[in-house]
Amino acid sequence: MPLDSRPSTPPELQLPSASRRSTKLTENSDAWSHAVGRESRESRDKRESRDSRDTQQREYPRTPPTEWKPYAQRRMLYPSQLDRDCMSDLARQLEEEEDEDNAYWASVKTLYEKTPSCSRPRPPKPKHAITIAVSSRALFNMVDGRKIYEEEGLEKYMEYQLNNENVVLTPGPAFRFVKALQHVNARLRELYPDEQDLFDIVLMTNNHAQVGVRLINSVNHYGLLIDRFCLTGGKSPIGYLKAYLTNLYLSADSEKVQEAIQEGIASATMFDGAKDMAYCDTQLRVAFDGDAVLFSDESDHITKEHGLDKFFQHETLFENKPLAQGPLKGFLEDLGRLQKKFYAKDERLRCPIRTYLVTARSAASSGARVLKTLRRWGLEIDEALFLAGAPKGPILVKIRPHIFFDDHMFHIEGAQKLGTIAAHVPYGFNQKMNN
Repeated sequence: MPLDSRPSTPPELQLPSASRRSTKLTENSDAWSHAVGRESRESRDKRESRDSRDTQQREYPRTPPTEWKPYAQRRMLYPSQLDRDCMSDLARQLEEEEDEDNAYWASVKTLYEKTPSCSRPRPPKPKHAITIAVSSRALFNMVDGRKIYEEEGLEKYMEYQLNNENVVLTPGPAFRFVKALQHVNARLRELYPDEQDLFDIVLMTNNHAQVGVRLINSVNHYGLLIDRFCLTGGKSPIGYLKAYLTNLYLSADSEKVQEAIQEGIASATMFDGAKDMAYCDTQLRVAFDGDAVLFSDESDHITKEHGLDKFFQHETLFENKPLAQGPLKGFLEDLGRLQKKFYAKDERLRCPIRTYLVTARSAASSGARVLKTLRRWGLEIDEALFLAGAPKGPILVKIRPHIFFDDHMFHIEGAQKLGTIAAHVPYGFNQKMNN
């Protein structure tokens, strides 16, 4: 728009030029004077507040601004309360919360020091313990529930377990073995009150968490010291075995045992004895087969492919060469390590652990290599029985082991018929032949 075409200023708003300048200057000077006055008042208030705080709290000579001192030196010079003056609100809040936490835990410690000690022993730390993972069907007899699950489905099974959660389960095939492990722990704690190298039992099951109530009730009823449970709700628990640092896994499910063996974890399928047998309450007794259990399946390969004569020649030729280890060698090592703790206290004759080698090998033809292998490993076996192919069942009746490990179902079934609790180790050449 051209300058001359703009509308003129209304008469009532037209002022002389000097008057407009003086009015604007007056307005600006008034605003500036107000601002200066406000700033001076705020500065004076801050100075008075700081001076009053200095006179009330700061009773020490001020450090010159140019002299910087590390935090540790300042803490020596000034009270901690003065340091707080320099802290931000957030840092002060965090410190107060930490002080409250420290006060809480101090009160908790005082409470527990005044409380009588608990009669229930604390479980060992997992990194020191010999962890035995046991399935619910190995520890307890759950045949009735299993039948309902297979015939009527999961929902009926869950309903059955919830309706019977106050009914105590009867012992299963691994029950006496677990009780014997518990007795060993008690003896070790008598000799070594702070001992951590103990058996730690973990209940490992694919049952739903709600079924856990019945399992807990049964565990407590029998006085079993099982504090760690793994309830996977239908999912296979094998993936958790390594996370639990498992040394031995016992289950009634052969497929899960096979999975664990493939993962490199010592495992066995439990079978209850067909007859009642009296077991020793003061000594854990564990019987092992040799080949494909403590040792590798090398001998089975040679026997099946070349016959017994070639096998005897092979064993004589390699008598001084140790056999390769089998899946249960590590568990025998664990037992031997605990035995030595009793020997160190002159308790060899009263040791609550006894181990047995029950093998179909002939002593004269192939026994020397077995004994020399154990010696090379630094392991002691309390009793070695070479049966030269004879049935193992009658010998096991005399031993009365809490558990007997073997890789042949023929020997497992023979032991089971006579009342021995047996555990099948699905490892080695024989398993491939059977499949």
